[in-house]
Amino acid sequence: MNAPEANSETAKHPASAPNLYEADFYAWTQEQAMLLHNKQWSQIDLPNIIEEIESLGRQQRQELRNRLSVLIGHLLKWHYQPQHRSRSWLATLRIQRLDINDLLEDNSSLKPYIEEALRKAYLKGIELAVKETDLPNRTFPTECPYSLLEILDDRFYPGEPSKLVEN
Repeated sequence: MNAPEANSETAKHPASAPNLYEADFYAWTQEQAMLLHNKQWSQIDLPNIIEEIESLGRQQRQELRNRLSVLIGHLLKWHYQPQHRSRSWLATLRIQRLDINDLLEDNSSLKPYIEEALRKAYLKGIELAVKETDLPNRTFPTECPYSLLEILDDRFYPGEPSKLVEN
């Protein structure tokens, strides 16, 4: 087979799906979408599609934990360093609450997982608060001092009242 024929043959039969999956993920996604759309079931890279779908589910759980961690970390900072409160902290609290609510609205099946996510997120929230406040780890309770309802309540700001919230 000469070079022009080889190029023509390659165009007809792209790299096998697992190789494309490893070599060019974006091209693999486009190819798999086309195969699914055209119902070319026998050519679909099923093992990698299964892996990617499972990964998407894990990413949603991770997104929930990450957002809760940031929210809790800022609630702790708000509570334990009232003299440093800022509009930036307030904005972070508000944005994280909005984003968590959006995430739960878009993925209602995450709701049963939220208590477990909260336990995991609290540990990271402490680490964030320690890093950003220079307060010792022992400053913060070992168990989350806020209920899930408080954490997600856009009117809840722990500690002494702040004029920032009123504005």
